[in-house]
Amino acid sequence: MNKTLAILKPDCIGRNLTGKVIDFILSNGFYIRAMKMAHLTKIEAEEFYAIHKGKPFFNELINFMTSRPCIPMVLEKNNAVQSFRETIGATDPSKAADNTLRKLYAESVQRNTVHGSDSEKNAQKEIAFFFSLMEITK
Repeated sequence: MNKTLAILKPDCIGRNLTGKVIDFILSNGFYIRAMKMAHLTKIEAEEFYAIHKGKPFFNELINFMTSRPCIPMVLEKNNAVQSFRETIGATDPSKAADNTLRKLYAESVQRNTVHGSDSEKNAQKEIAFFFSLMEITK
């Protein structure tokens, strides 16, 4: 079993989709090993999304991710990173496959409901950003 990080983004929280999205994740065979609500500061968001610094959408992303709370989660499943990427669908909801989280719930490329780690290496780094080892259940 592998782990990945998911974040229910501010639009998910603001539109009261949290329960539906969590249910969708669980129904796709993932186990939640850690979960909390967090309200990122500008500094925290800039650190988390540092890979995008300098890109045209960076400031808009930071403003969005600090606009209200989000819910980071550690998910576990065989081939968790790739499986979750398939579960959430393409970043652009108009290009996402049917019956993916983003096809079902995302409003736009930015307001796309959920974040998922894009590699095993980033999953480990992102999980450590939000959670200590003591917070992650087995």
